[in-house]
Amino acid sequence: MKMTRSLAAIYVVTSLSIFAAAPEDVLKPALDAITPDGLLAHIKILASDEFEGRAPGSKGEELSVKYISDQFKQIGLKPGNPDGSYTQEVPLAGITSEPHLSFAVANKPPMDLKFADDFVATSARLQSEIKIDNSDLVFVGYGVVAPEYGWDDFKDVDVRGKTILMLIGDPPVPDPKDPSKLDEKMFKGKAMTYYGRWTYKYEIAAQRGAAAAIIIHETEPAAYPWQVVRSSWSKENFELDSPDKNMGAVQARSWITEDVAKKLLGDCGQDFVALKKAGVTKESRPVALNAKAKIDIKQTLRSFKSHNVIGKLEGSDPALKDEYIIYSAHWDHLGRHPELQGDQIFNGAVDNASGCAAVMQLAAAFTKLNPSPRRSVLFMCTTAEEAGLLGAKWYAGHPLYPLEKTLADINIDSMNVWGKARDIEDVSFGFSTLDDTLAEAAKRQGRSAIPNSRPQKGNIYRADNFEFSKVGLPSLYIGKGEHLLSRPENAPTRSDEFDLKDYHQVSDQVNADWDLSGAAQDVELLLEVGVQVANGDKFPEWKPGNEFKPKRDAMMKK
Repeated sequence: MKMTRSLAAIYVVTSLSIFAAAPEDVLKPALDAITPDGLLAHIKILASDEFEGRAPGSKGEELSVKYISDQFKQIGLKPGNPDGSYTQEVPLAGITSEPHLSFAVANKPPMDLKFADDFVATSARLQSEIKIDNSDLVFVGYGVVAPEYGWDDFKDVDVRGKTILMLIGDPPVPDPKDPSKLDEKMFKGKAMTYYGRWTYKYEIAAQRGAAAAIIIHETEPAAYPWQVVRSSWSKENFELDSPDKNMGAVQARSWITEDVAKKLLGDCGQDFVALKKAGVTKESRPVALNAKAKIDIKQTLRSFKSHNVIGKLEGSDPALKDEYIIYSAHWDHLGRHPELQGDQIFNGAVDNASGCAAVMQLAAAFTKLNPSPRRSVLFMCTTAEEAGLLGAKWYAGHPLYPLEKTLADINIDSMNVWGKARDIEDVSFGFSTLDDTLAEAAKRQGRSAIPNSRPQKGNIYRADNFEFSKVGLPSLYIGKGEHLLSRPENAPTRSDEFDLKDYHQVSDQVNADWDLSGAAQDVELLLEVGVQVANGDKFPEWKPGNEFKPKRDAMMKK
């Protein structure tokens, strides 16, 4: 612990005068509470077969919520809900879909697709059946309407009642000075913007009045292979059970494989490659295809109450204890798929039993601080992240504590479980002053904070931090894309290998070759960041030009 003691002393002297009386002793008990074995013990339980993949509304939810709540109680946290409980109810609807999709192209035999192999389809609308017959098919490029870039893939074309076909990702606009690179002034260059996310594609389809929206899957721009789409969408899915039963959503949401898209477009006399090339220009216009879509989705619905789990450590300063920071991680995963041969359980060990383990270790560490932080700290494990960040979305829309008095969210979604690293990946790099706090803490640990190593994957929009960010809350999100000390600096990361082979697969399990020492180091850094924020003289801020800054500015003026 020699390095940790030194780090703690430097940290206290330079940053936290409140701890200056005993620099060697203040952080050490907290840091000692963070251990590789402690993290692994939590992961093994949450990712065990007994928890059946932790699907919302299942035995796995009951076990997960009980385990995390019991840990918060044993640690000594107060109930996080002002009603005296450790949970916040989240109204969800489970949707099991039996979809059929076919295309009718003039003078061609009907093109009937095979569910899961060729396509997936579901609806956010809480209806027992979705029927779309003889819907005109229109290709709309990337389906993007972005006024700040002067971009409109719909132009003046009316797509009401039609089925729109679109590409995944942002338009990859070439740099006019060097076509081998992307134009940094358009859609952030190689970094994915929210316009590239599938969630945006379905949202714009609803806004334009389309009957259905179909996304063409491609592995590189989607950032994951078809098997991820298949495993994520061919199970029971979940939506918030809203009073209007989500009738504002597009009727049908679908993905098709690239091979299916090429055949469909070819039958319509169009070339997939040519359409993609045309789609990266502002002049691109929708293309009416000589085809009609037929979609029939029978849906089995169930409504239930899922739960966010929340514990609270009350602040020590009477003037500041009604201000808060949040540590968040989602407890849910993909559950059990009985249709599979062999292993049927998606244990979700890395994603995200590891993040929940980190939150629980952080909670234990914070209780060892004496004095406690000036502000209160919320430790939150959310539901239904895998279904569209639903637990975080519910909290952001129904906060238990005022958002204007909440300083930050520190989100943990999948940890580095492969050993100590030279650096720590800051997925939210460049977004807020929390980046600077993390970088300073990493430097004291002899490491560096590095920007998102794969911005084209759009990870910043794919985790719970996004829902907190959307309502204006500065958010920090660390990733697992670190450069291990055990590997050459230019070697592929274990994170890349995980994403390719294990992400959203039954193989995301606890493995014998894991080394949680790196995860423990990362949790120590997040402890430092949280303590600094909880004791700081001012709130973290979004950096100038950030897309979420106006929301926060408006909130703080109230």
